[in-house]
Amino acid sequence: MLQNRVLLFFIMFSFVLASCDSNRVFDTYKSIPNKWHKDSIVTFKITPPDSTNAYNLFVNFRNTNAYKYNNLFLIVEMVFPHGKTVKDTLEYKMAEPNGKLLGAGYTDVKENKLWYKEQVIFKEAGEYTVNIQHAMRENGKVNGVIELEGVTDIGFRIENINNK
Repeated sequence: MLQNRVLLFFIMFSFVLASCDSNRVFDTYKSIPNKWHKDSIVTFKITPPDSTNAYNLFVNFRNTNAYKYNNLFLIVEMVFPHGKTVKDTLEYKMAEPNGKLLGAGYTDVKENKLWYKEQVIFKEAGEYTVNIQHAMRENGKVNGVIELEGVTDIGFRIENINNK
């Protein structure tokens, strides 16, 4: 009887923790097997809930200590339902000057929530597509990094603004 109550408490506590993220509208990850190839595009299909509210958009990035760069260059492309495409090249700081990786996490996996766009209103009804690929280069080299090591997952997140 006591075991059942303890189990019920932990289950309810888990639901409470999961529901605390009231700003989340969309939050999905895709795994990167082994290394992230420069031609590998991570794609997210999104159907926004409405066309009147503004949202903040983020790229989520999980990496291990095998990630050896202090920055990250991404090409993020948003394809609108009626065909318009907006492509951005973005740079993010990923490590401190001493090499310590930035991000949340107590293990060797770090999670970074990277700003993509703020106060976006999805005016077109329908499905949006977000494509993300890396555009890393090493200093002094012309060709880009073919396979980016240490990346475990790429995510995309949409948040409500009004629930701060």
